[in-house]
Amino acid sequence: MLFLVLSILCSVIVGVIFKITRKYNGNPTQIIAFNYIIALILCYFTFNPDLTEVDANAPWNIYIAIGVLLPVVFLFLVASIRHTGIVKTDAAQRLSLFIPILAAWFIFKEEFNSYKVIGLVVGFLALLFILRKESDNTENKWFFPATVLIGFGIIDILFKQIALYTTLPYPTSLFVVFCIALGIAILISVYEIGIKNVKLEPKNILFGALVGIFNFGNILFYLKAHKAFAENPSTVFAGMNMGVIILGSLVGLFFFREKLSKINFIGIFLALISIVLIVISQFK
Repeated sequence: MLFLVLSILCSVIVGVIFKITRKYNGNPTQIIAFNYIIALILCYFTFNPDLTEVDANAPWNIYIAIGVLLPVVFLFLVASIRHTGIVKTDAAQRLSLFIPILAAWFIFKEEFNSYKVIGLVVGFLALLFILRKESDNTENKWFFPATVLIGFGIIDILFKQIALYTTLPYPTSLFVVFCIALGIAILISVYEIGIKNVKLEPKNILFGALVGIFNFGNILFYLKAHKAFAENPSTVFAGMNMGVIILGSLVGLFFFREKLSKINFIGIFLALISIVLIVISQFK
């Protein structure tokens, strides 16, 4: 249970750091680039990936797709936190689980029971309520959290495809993906520095290092939690998603004074119910 709690804390702290960077005018692209540098270093020394095993037969199309999507979706996540807050962004990110579930239903023809169908319907209602914009709140831009939801949903599908490729250990594939993501983030940063005359500032290195530590911590503790609950992965699945939504909501409401309407609160509650229904569906 400790690993699960640590994973939830790391996930929420990443959002908190990005929320704080707005106060100091941090550059999201530079922060994300340095995040991957730290994540790569930690991944290398923690998992000791054997890169000699990576050859032309590796699923490079999936590696490249995830490597490109990760920094791009990360930028939308930063924008979502800035425009709509931690509460809605964390909820949208966790509700992204519906993308792979829908893919399993429509693309892979997986059979669904009534619990999962109801869970999807409740989740869709939760999303509408969470992203609902108040007429006098011009900062509530639904586009960003919606993009976060779709983006992380697609990334989740692709990571599941990597997990099915058993020829290479998962940590080795993760290291390769981080390398590609770092390359894309550097390209975007170079474009901003060279074309838009954005300055490379030390504060972005510090913020990037912090994000990298907690971003990697989230992944590491999540994997350890799955090993600890190897016979009941649904516990980790439910605990992670519900834990992030609840803790993210508390942090956003009490530390950053984010404003939510009654409809938004109902949406968060429905999101939790939806996750519970999907977990129950795994046992039916």
